[in-house]
Amino acid sequence: MTKVRLENFLKPLSRWSVAIFGSLGVVLLLMMFAGVFTRKVSDEKTASVRRLESNMAVVEAREIEQPRFETAVGSIEPIHQSFVASKILAKVAEVNVSAGQMVAEGEVLVRLVDDELKSRLRQAEASLESATASAEQARANLRRAEQLRKGNAISQAEYETVETAVRTSQANLNQAARAVDEAKVFLEYATIDAPYAGVIVDKQVQEGDTVTPGQTLLTLYDPNQMQLVANVRESFANRLKVGQVVSAKLESMDYECQATVREVVPQAEAGSRSFQVKVSGPCPPGIYSGMFGRIALPLDSETIVVIPAAAVKRVGQLALVDAVDGETLNRRSLQLGRRIGNDVEVLSGLRAGERVAMSADAVTLYEEGVRK
Repeated sequence: MTKVRLENFLKPLSRWSVAIFGSLGVVLLLMMFAGVFTRKVSDEKTASVRRLESNMAVVEAREIEQPRFETAVGSIEPIHQSFVASKILAKVAEVNVSAGQMVAEGEVLVRLVDDELKSRLRQAEASLESATASAEQARANLRRAEQLRKGNAISQAEYETVETAVRTSQANLNQAARAVDEAKVFLEYATIDAPYAGVIVDKQVQEGDTVTPGQTLLTLYDPNQMQLVANVRESFANRLKVGQVVSAKLESMDYECQATVREVVPQAEAGSRSFQVKVSGPCPPGIYSGMFGRIALPLDSETIVVIPAAAVKRVGQLALVDAVDGETLNRRSLQLGRRIGNDVEVLSGLRAGERVAMSADAVTLYEEGVRK
């Protein structure tokens, strides 16, 4: 009886014991994961303090006055471009050039069929020969008539008739000579030469085509005389003067030069309210019409903060420097702008007068570059 009562008393105790010990185990496990039973390390040992080293030098971020520019985009166009056209109605006999080919001044570009023109020239020359003979005969008749008139062998009316014949024959001779000259000119039109040395841009005819007066056969330009044509805002067009020097850049060739303003077209485009500005400068080899370019229009100067470009460390897309605070170094992320010689513009992350660390060798090279 007593044993049964004891068992009934211990059953609820065992259940409570399991629950208590189980909860205690969970708590201890959580405390262990939280690091309660792990020995802490002092902040002095965990902090990674970076200090200036002996092979490092310090440079200051400094302010400089930098000219400001506004960029206008445009394209390369030839100063001298010619549309070579036919002056007569004829068939094309031969085309001696192709697009992209360099040609010399006077080089034959196209020949037209000239058989009919040669025949017309021969007829005109024959007519000239006949008119010349008639004029000579008329002058001879006039000399005889003058002798006869002195002896009253012929009347005044007969003498005047001879004189009229001389004038008529001379007029016919002059007309025949002009016809020969005209036939020669038309024959010359059948041979189309290059007006100057240049590059063939486009060939618009083939052998066997029939061309008409005024029809363009080829397009030619001088590659040694090119210009950059850009659209400039109305407010800047008034500031630019012919002869003014501006900076021009060809993006595809990474070429930059000083160009001279040749022309400011005095008429704005209705849609954009911009003006065309044409500038020219030394042409690099390989420049072609239609290439993309920019011109820099000078504005007022501005004050910017710069540091040596060699002080910047690149980590992916980040630009980092070691800022000097006393004898310690703090890593900072900067937002950078333009590259200016050996310096780089700092847009944010560093103020003028703050110092950054870089290797002593890099500082030496930087200072040598500044002196140059």
